Amino acid sequence: MSGQPLPCSPQEIGSLFLFEKLTPEQLGRLCSEGRVERFEPGPVYAEGDPATCFYVMIEGTVVLSRRVGSDDVEVSRTSQRGVYAGAMQGYLGDRVRQVYNGSMRVTEPTRFFVLPADSFSNIMQEWFPMAVHLLEGLFFGSKNTQRAIGQRERLLALGSLSAGLTHELNNPAAAAVRATATLRERVGKMRHKLAIIAQGNYAPEVMANLIDIQERTAERVAKAPTLSPLEASDREDTLTDWLDDHGIQEGWRIAPTFVQAGLDVDWLDQIAAAVDEDILPNAIGWLNYTVETELLMDEINDSTDRISHLVDAAKQYSQLDRAPYQEADVHELLDSTLLMLSGKIGQRIDVVKDYDRTLPKIPAYPAELNQVWTNLIDNAVAAMNSAGGEGTLTVRTALENDRLLVEFRDTGPGVPKEIRGRIFDPFFTTKPVGEGTGLGLDISWRIVVNKHHGTLQVESEPGDTRFQVLLPLTAADEDAAEEEAV
Repeated sequence: MSGQPLPCSPQEIGSLFLFEKLTPEQLGRLCSEGRVERFEPGPVYAEGDPATCFYVMIEGTVVLSRRVGSDDVEVSRTSQRGVYAGAMQGYLGDRVRQVYNGSMRVTEPTRFFVLPADSFSNIMQEWFPMAVHLLEGLFFGSKNTQRAIGQRERLLALGSLSAGLTHELNNPAAAAVRATATLRERVGKMRHKLAIIAQGNYAPEVMANLIDIQERTAERVAKAPTLSPLEASDREDTLTDWLDDHGIQEGWRIAPTFVQAGLDVDWLDQIAAAVDEDILPNAIGWLNYTVETELLMDEINDSTDRISHLVDAAKQYSQLDRAPYQEADVHELLDSTLLMLSGKIGQRIDVVKDYDRTLPKIPAYPAELNQVWTNLIDNAVAAMNSAGGEGTLTVRTALENDRLLVEFRDTGPGVPKEIRGRIFDPFFTTKPVGEGTGLGLDISWRIVVNKHHGTLQVESEPGDTRFQVLLPLTAADEDAAEEEAV
């Protein structure tokens, strides 16, 4: 976009703070290689276009904006003479993609001194070689530092997740090992008890009856009701009395197992009626081992199911076996992340899921969204831990103005108003030294805004902090997304 060309006065541009130290010869060269242009209210250049010119405002009003999702967000508005924008990194040449990092427009007739990017680069290299070297070092050094610390941020998160996953896997694995060892012991005792019963002179129908009772007892274990602690205690007392009355030794040890299996006095009466009095103690002992083996097998089954569930969650979280860009269910992603972070969240923080399950799948990079959820949950947990380690984390999904909302709400102390505008800046952190790199929210912002064309914002007051991620329901540019995913 070009404006109306006007004469260039070395004296006038020399009055601008950017050029005030230049010699008359240098000012003359600027005017010979550059130009003065007058722009009417409207756009001057657009974000993402090739950066062809360096602009210095002589008079007027300029507005700079950045694209956030589908919106242009104003970042600066000024009438100060000498402000500059445009191809400010032209001196870096082909080492950096030369595009405008934002959009510029004017709100009144405005005059600029306009210098082509090539001329700006040549003049910088010729007039200020030391400054160029310093600026190059600052630019690329900052990029390298950010990349290195970004990798460390990911490694720290991976280490934390690995520790949490190991802890979560260890519990059911240890339970399965313990249950297996106990099961082996109980099966051995059950064989011994059966041998004692078989040594008696019992009719075949009595033995068949015992086997039938054993089968029906095992079936009752699978259908055992869930009792309240008070109900279980009352039933244990009743069963203990029954066992004592029928001469069963250590009935108080057997009663809790029978209650857990759903057996009651009526069932024991049926057993007593089905066998002779002299065989009853051995029959009860044998059935006790039967019940214990069933309960132990249930425990092993629950433990292995838990391990399988954790492995599935890890696969869902890492997305290792899936395409980078795909239609994704955010609820599956959120559930896998919460499960992976459950060890870090701990028992003192309540997690509330307020999901709108009617929401559709969205085009996304699931593994990277999981990184966003991880950073936001980690910050929420850290905030609540700083305030005593207790609180509530609410994860909510909803449809908001044709976009999918994912909100993380915590009951921590909140984000102070004076730093709220800086929390998405690289390297800014409120965590103690050594506990944060200051890149978690910066990475999250870039994933949401730059890669998914969404919005990441925060609303905060003491006891109610909400990080809100708004994602488009459809791909903004499917071809570009597919190209980037290849």
